[in-house]
Amino acid sequence: MPSQRSLNPFDSLIVNVDKALRVIGGVATSSRPNPAAHAADATLDEREQRHSAGLMRVNHVGEVCAQALYDAQARFAKSPQMREQFEQAGREEEDHLAWTAQRLAELGSQPSLLNPLWYAGAYAIGAVAAHLGDARSLGFVVETERQVEAHLDNHLVQLPAQDAKSRAIVEQMRLDEIVHGAAARELGAAETPALVKAGMTAMSKVMTTTAYYI
Repeated sequence: MPSQRSLNPFDSLIVNVDKALRVIGGVATSSRPNPAAHAADATLDEREQRHSAGLMRVNHVGEVCAQALYDAQARFAKSPQMREQFEQAGREEEDHLAWTAQRLAELGSQPSLLNPLWYAGAYAIGAVAAHLGDARSLGFVVETERQVEAHLDNHLVQLPAQDAKSRAIVEQMRLDEIVHGAAARELGAAETPALVKAGMTAMSKVMTTTAYYI
């Protein structure tokens, strides 16, 4: 796909809308093998299956938001280096989107019905972060990845012990988020203000609580 900077405004709009519709609809292609491919496929009872599906739906929503955030931050980045960083991270996060969508289907469930809302909100936040400058935008990535890592750690505790497929996906996602956060720090991320961190935590709580069910 050509860089959006080389497209005219109308073509760029089409590319953005197409990407958003695919993300919202859970249509994604992974560039890496699914970590769950070789994990044992255990039998889950109805309660365990419903719980795993709820947690994986939350994770899928997180990846929908990640796509929106990175797309916005790449689009409005102040330098080519930052743009490439956000685009690369977005490509890796698309693996997560594909893996969680596949696992949801295997669990007999579906993505969040509120994905359009999650995507729009995350895109707006990413655009605001990018307009604050590359250092602030990178700082937002560091804090986001820190909170996501903690959230995934919690899911590894909550997932049924025998659900090896979901656990394999979540563990690989956790490792990737650590790498993304470290890369943002190395590029000169600014510290995110405590008030902003608290707001991000509160918004994340609303999203995860809602997406578990809807």
